[in-house]
Amino acid sequence: MTSLIPHTSPHKRRRPLLVAAAAAAALAALLPAAPASAAATASCTSSVPYTSGEGGYDTYRIPAVTKTRAGTLLAFAEGRVGGAGDTGSIDVVVKRSRDGGCTWGPLSVVASGGGDTRGNPAPVIDPRTGRIVLLTSYNSGEVTEAQIMRGEATPEQSRRVFVQTSRDDGRSFSAPRDITAATKHTDWRWYATGPGHAVALTKGPHAGRLVVPANHSVAPPAGSPDTGAEAKYYGAHSLYSGDGGRTWKIGFVDASYDGVTNSNESTAAELPDGSLYFNAREHNGTAPGNRVDALSSDGGETLQRPYTVQPTLNEVPVVQASVLQLAGKRAPLVFSGPSVPTARQSMAVWASKDHGATFTKVLTLSQDKAAYSDLVQTDRRTVGLLYETGVSGTYETITFRRIPTDVIAP
Repeated sequence: MTSLIPHTSPHKRRRPLLVAAAAAAALAALLPAAPASAAATASCTSSVPYTSGEGGYDTYRIPAVTKTRAGTLLAFAEGRVGGAGDTGSIDVVVKRSRDGGCTWGPLSVVASGGGDTRGNPAPVIDPRTGRIVLLTSYNSGEVTEAQIMRGEATPEQSRRVFVQTSRDDGRSFSAPRDITAATKHTDWRWYATGPGHAVALTKGPHAGRLVVPANHSVAPPAGSPDTGAEAKYYGAHSLYSGDGGRTWKIGFVDASYDGVTNSNESTAAELPDGSLYFNAREHNGTAPGNRVDALSSDGGETLQRPYTVQPTLNEVPVVQASVLQLAGKRAPLVFSGPSVPTARQSMAVWASKDHGATFTKVLTLSQDKAAYSDLVQTDRRTVGLLYETGVSGTYETITFRRIPTDVIAP
């Protein structure tokens, strides 16, 4: 078991009743009653819900975690059948924990690839009903990401978007329902939901709205070689639903495609004032940094400014990451990701006391290899981090780490 390595920095930098009820329900979903065994969780530091090579899968990747209204933690992942690669036969799987992430129940398949690729889980709890809403991405197992990027896949083979719901606390899910027509522009090629938890808004005129951060790619401009060298043609966007996931719309679209900031895999958090903070992987653009961020004041429909580099996260390599706004008026915005600029290694946590303007590293979990991650607040005293890690290889396990909030926000 690795230890927490704390860091210090030298630079201390009249709504209708229905809406009010939705906001209250959303807050309750964030902070449910204490786990069934408080004594067990008091001494629990970490657990390993997924170990590659077990359960019929070669590799588990792409973690996402959320907490249900009943207080159950759901740890989603991709179960990759034939290897660690991003294409081929891939299922979306889930495990449930009723004790704050100390132990996990059996693996369940949420969306079976059946030889095709299903992944990029983006779960969120509908604050009005308590239902679990899950968006995922799909493509045929016969095509690779590079082929999709070059426009060589048919619409049926290419990336599509699906939604599923659960009414029984994550024990079972509805069949995947295709929502591609409402969520993907016809000229977009690559596409990914999240990955990582999505957001249910609790404040303001859009309280109850579900917002899913996502990304896409487009073809190169006329006259440029169509080689699948996607770095210059990535953009982030948002999806939102005002009816609990039944219908969806595309919100903002980052369509600069200028090669300077290439916003890719995205994550979001609702700030205390009700605005949305978006943070994205910067995918090999010319801007001097690997993380970019933006703000929305209208529930993800538009951005207040374009994505720009977040310089206080320059330690993070090119990788997916997670953000989470802790509960409380003065609680920080939290960020997780590896902390070696040139390698997926040394998972760490940063905190922002100025709503994402700047971040300060507060702890490093270990020096082991580490990559994708997702954050969840398990209760008032604990933050959970679900992340890929290993000693010899980066994707040996998906581990869950319980972190005291007073370590993050002393």
